[in-house]
Amino acid sequence: MHKNAFLAASLLTVMVTACGSAEQPEVVEQIIVREPGEPAAAADPAEADGAVDLVALGEDAFQMCTGCHVNEAGAPSTAGPNLHGVIGRTAGGLEGYPYSDALIASDIVWDEASLDGYLADPAGYLPGTDMLAGAVPDPDARAAIIAYLAGTGE
Repeated sequence: MHKNAFLAASLLTVMVTACGSAEQPEVVEQIIVREPGEPAAAADPAEADGAVDLVALGEDAFQMCTGCHVNEAGAPSTAGPNLHGVIGRTAGGLEGYPYSDALIASDIVWDEASLDGYLADPAGYLPGTDMLAGAVPDPDARAAIIAYLAGTGE
């Protein structure tokens, strides 16, 4: 009997030792300390060198435009014209969309500068336009939206 108890205890000791002997991965916590007034380090390595994905920011900012516009190749226009490929397009030139007379007569060919002016103040930039509720007052948001439109129009 003692022999069986000793054998069982030995076996149990080997099993417990084997369970705890596996190498555990080393966990390292890193605490970054910065001086007061220094900017926090960017969480995204691409932003660490100052690079910002303006097209991705523009895709997010474009969400304010989706109540009236789409930006998908071949998608039908909604309340406003489809903006896919708008860079280089003549204002009022998307076939099948009922533009205002002001846009049709404008002779504008959309580029970054004309879109910036138009988005800042549509009625001020082009009196008589039908786009009255689409002003984007923030210049950074406009730049991002224009980058997004330019980046998806190929």
